[in-house]
This record gives sequence, C-alpha cells and structure tokens, in this order.
Amino acid sequence: MLLDLPIDHFRLLGVSPSAEPEAILRRLQTRCDSPPDQGFTHEALLQRADLLRRSADLLTDPSDRADYEAALLRLSESHPNGTVGLDLPTSSEVAGLILLWEAHGAVEAFQLARQGLQPPQAPALGSGREADLTLLAALACRDAALEEQDQRRYESAAQLLIDGIQLQQRMGKLPDQQRLLEDALQALTPFRILDLLSRDLGDQDSHQRGLTLLDELVVARGGLEATDVDSDHQGSLTQADFESFFHQIRRFLTVQEQIDLFSRWFEGGAADAGFLTVLALTAAGFSRRKPEFLEQARELIQTLANADLDPMPLMGCLDLLLGNVKDAERHFAVLRDADLQAWFLNHPGDRLAAQCEYCRAWLERDVLPGYRDVDASVADLDAWFADRDVQGYVDRLDRKASRQPLTEEVPLDWSTAGTASLDSSFDLGEPDPDAESDDVSVRLPFWQQRWVRPAAAALALLGIAVGGLALVRRNLDYAQLVPETASETTEVEEEVEENEVEEQVRIGASPAQPADEPVASLKPALRPSAPSKPLMSDAPTEAELQALVQGWLDAKALALSGQPADLSVVARDPLLKRVERERAVDAAAGRSKSIDASITSIEVLDRKPLRIELRAQVAYSDRLQGADGAVIEETAPSDFSVTYVLGRDGTQWRLHDYMPGS
Repeated sequence: MLLDLPIDHFRLLGVSPSAEPEAILRRLQTRCDSPPDQGFTHEALLQRADLLRRSADLLTDPSDRADYEAALLRLSESHPNGTVGLDLPTSSEVAGLILLWEAHGAVEAFQLARQGLQPPQAPALGSGREADLTLLAALACRDAALEEQDQRRYESAAQLLIDGIQLQQRMGKLPDQQRLLEDALQALTPFRILDLLSRDLGDQDSHQRGLTLLDELVVARGGLEATDVDSDHQGSLTQADFESFFHQIRRFLTVQEQIDLFSRWFEGGAADAGFLTVLALTAAGFSRRKPEFLEQARELIQTLANADLDPMPLMGCLDLLLGNVKDAERHFAVLRDADLQAWFLNHPGDRLAAQCEYCRAWLERDVLPGYRDVDASVADLDAWFADRDVQGYVDRLDRKASRQPLTEEVPLDWSTAGTASLDSSFDLGEPDPDAESDDVSVRLPFWQQRWVRPAAAALALLGIAVGGLALVRRNLDYAQLVPETASETTEVEEEVEENEVEEQVRIGASPAQPADEPVASLKPALRPSAPSKPLMSDAPTEAELQALVQGWLDAKALALSGQPADLSVVARDPLLKRVERERAVDAAAGRSKSIDASITSIEVLDRKPLRIELRAQVAYSDRLQGADGAVIEETAPSDFSVTYVLGRDGTQWRLHDYMPGS
C-alpha cells in the first residue's frame, strides 16, 4: 500500500525550485544533523533521514531533476488547482508525516496521523508506530491550531484542538500533550467568543454559541473581577487582558443580552456584575422609553454592597429620570467625591440645572455606550419625558406616592398634551381651546414641566402662587423660549419681577401682599451690618455657623438696600453675582428694598472636613419702595426653614448654596 503525501521533493527537503546542487547538499546535511527532538522513535528518525537523502539524490541528478520538473509542469497545466504529492510506502508513513509537519503542513499532518490511528489502519497496541503517530498528532494539532489562529479563524482552530484532545483521550498515552492541548483551547476561548459574536446576525447558531462560551468563561473565572487568576498559566487571562477583551465584545451584544448575562452572574454570586446590571437596565429603559427598567435599576443599586462605590450620583440620576426631584436633591447633597461636590457648588446655573447636566453627561458617557442596539450619540431628556409611556409611568408613580397636586393653574392631565402653555404674563395653565391658531404661547417640553412640579407643588402649599411661577421661569430659562411679542413688559421690569420672586422663593417667604392691604412693618431701627472677619475655624461651633449665616443675611440686606457691603467674607462669587444682578435691576427701575431676616435656630445636618450642611429657621419680612418712597410691595413677617451648604475654600468657610425647605 502507498501513502499519498501532499508535498513535493523541493518542499520536503526545504529548498527552492531554483536551488543549485551544492545548496541542496548543504541543506540535506543540516536537516539530517537536526532531527526533531520531541520524542519520536529512533526508527522513525532513520526513515526520515532516508527520505531526505532520496529527495536530495533526485534533485542533484540533472537528468532525474529535469524529468521531475517536466512532470510538475505538465501536472500544473492539466490540473491548475491540484496538489502535488509523493507516493510513499506505508513503511515510511511516519517519517513522511514528520517531514510534512516540519514543512508547515500541520493541518494535513494531523488529519493523516489521526486517520492512521483509526481502523482499519490502526497500528498494533504498544507498537512504535502507534507511539509515533500519537505524538505526531498532538504536535501537529497544536501547530495547526496556531496556523488557523494566525489567520483569525479562531473557531476552526478550536475545533482542531477539540479533535486533538478527543484523540489523545482515546489513545490515553500522552497526558502531558493532552494537557497542553487543553491549555491551548482554554487560551483560545476569548478569541472564539469574539469570532462567534462578531459574525453576521443571520448566523444565530454561532451567536448563541458565543454567548454560551462567554457565560462559561466568566463563571470559570469567578466573576468579572477575578482575583486568583494564575497569570503564568497558559490558559488564563490576566485581569487587564480580560478587561480589554470584554470591552471589545460588548458592542456585539444587545442590551437585553447583557442584562440577562449580568443578572445571571450577579445572582450566581459575582457581586461585581451588579453594577453592570444597573447600567444595562438604565440603558434599556432610557433607549426603549421603558421607565420600569429604571425603577428596577434603582431598586437593584440599593442592594449592592461595595465600599468603593458611591451610589448617590447614580440614585440621583435615576430619581431625576423618574421625576423624583426631591429624592434626587437628597442624593446629590450627600456625595462622597469632594471634586464632584465642588463641581455642583461651582456650577454657574442653579442646582437643578447642574443635576440635569450631570445626568445627561452620565447617560452619554457611562450608560448608553457599549451595546449593539443602543444609540449612544445623544441623551435627549426632552424626548424621554415627551414620550407617552414615560408620562404615564411617572404619573402612576405620582399617584402611588400620593404626591400633592399643583395649584389649579398647573395642568395635571399630562396624558393629553404633556405640555403647559406659557403666555406673556407667565401664567401656567391649560391651552385655551378658543385661542387663535397663531397664538404666541409657548409649549413646554413635558420633562421640563416635570422637573419643576414638586417645587411648584411645595410652593402652592405655602400659598406662593406667584413665587412658583417665577421658580418655573428661572429653572427653565424661558428667555430663549418666549417670543419677544409675547411680553408686554420691558426686559428690566421682567428681571425685577423675577429677582423679587426669586428672593421670596429661595428664602421661603410668603407671597407679596398688595400695597393697600395692612401688613406688619419692618422694625424701624433695622440697621444690618456685614461681618468683618472670615470664619477660619477647623471645626466651627454652632454659634460660629449661625453667625456666618446671619452675616450673609445682613450683608445681603445691606447690598439690596443700596449700601456698600462686602459679601465675599461670607459667600462665594456665584451668590455675590446673584445679589449684584438683583440690585442692578432694582436700581435701574429706581426702586429700593428693605429686608429683615434673622436666624432663630440652626441644626447641623451633615459635617465633613470641607463641607457642612445645616438647616436654619429664618424670620423674614421685606418691603419694596419706589423712588418716591411709596411702598410697592410688602411681605408679612413669617418663619421659614432654609437649608444652607457651607464649603471650605482653603482655610476659610463660605456659603456655597442654599435652598428652601429640607
């Protein structure tokens, strides 16, 4: 019997078709002096040397070489896609396969060796041929897998290794070689997963096989953050390598597939997958307009036990998206990260604007990227809250939580329009069905209406209808929304009205009373004084904190009355600029304001080395007068609760922000 070996004499010897006889003989000597040392029998190596000499004899004889080259030419012409081969007696089978393997024909050598180990060609048990073919199959299998891997055919490489392992298990002779094949297969797993998941979506069998392998890989590692990985083991991925691999494959998975995987790993004890589950649920909910997913994410994050994770920013963002503005404010107020706290305190807008900006950036940067079916380019909060499903879900949350309704001026039937009308007098109300089609009213996006709802509701309970409208106007930046023709007042008059109401809302005052109604007058001896010394104590006492806040109230009252006052001793620049703008508006209108505000008690809510939050009871009244001294508006004396946030700038404590209520 003959063996058809898919190789020619040039390739078998390892020389080029143009090699001269001297080069061929030198190559023969080198090959004979350097036989493979993996453990083949002496008989197989002698047969290998004999085959090398036969090829060298043929190629160095001019007549024989000419005949052989002519035969190769005829074969290539008649069979252009054929493979040149050599017919060898079966007695030279092992030697020929060894030379084929050495000539980088590992795939063919493995397949022929495996065939030679099966009936009816199977060698006698314990024979040298059996040992040589078993060893050659293992060596050729590993090299064949590497060749396929170099060509990025990872699944083909894996199938070769699986076949080689099964063959070694059946032969039961070379446990060390079997272990090397198993290690190679394990090391190939990430590449196989990437290969299978990145294929065309029509190949669902491959995709599901890739998901199964990914699941098995993470479970075998003990989670996403494996701490006991043996980096010296051939089949192990270091944590850095695994993170790089995981980053690559996520974009080939849908958001639902990631939710299923992360949830399963988390339930199986991989605590590190819980955070990814939260992000995937949020991405699915936001992209599909399914707020119930966000609710699940919110519930899950409260169960995560991770000392390194501050859940407050995430809780704040989820609460904002679900319309829970008070809860969001509470979570953003207790952030661990000092830099993030400073960012919120230094934000040029109000607190709600800062929270919305942070939430949008969080969605675009950390939540939406990394899914095959999610557009991460834009986190559109307007579109989110304009969606009817979102509106309905949030409205159900409102009813479930028994939240207080707004005043009658604010629409509660969001399912019909989802917007409110804003006319030239800034009166929120339902659209007028009798209005002309070219009405100049402005429709507010639902999510913007949603942000101000709890704040406006709280003000309504205090009877501050006008103040609530001003808060809406300030938070939503209607300067860019209202057409110029919609306003019947001058820009200065609008600014005056806004700042007057802002002061009442921020400090928690009751609405201004008409000038002809009797109200309690200010104390005639009111002479507020600005503090002259900054607060530098490392651990301020309650008395020192109360003095600083009272100093802010006194200095602000002094500035708004038109007198010089150095507010920089007690407050940061954004608050100073706010007071300056308010005074400039009054001055432009020829008005002056007298304020009486006193701290009656304080309670420290949170104390950190660089941040102190306290709640103060404030006794407040004010009076707005025209240039002729006539009283335009007056606020009756009332007591209100105000929350103050103090920060330490270097060694000095200053007021960073304040908000009405708790």
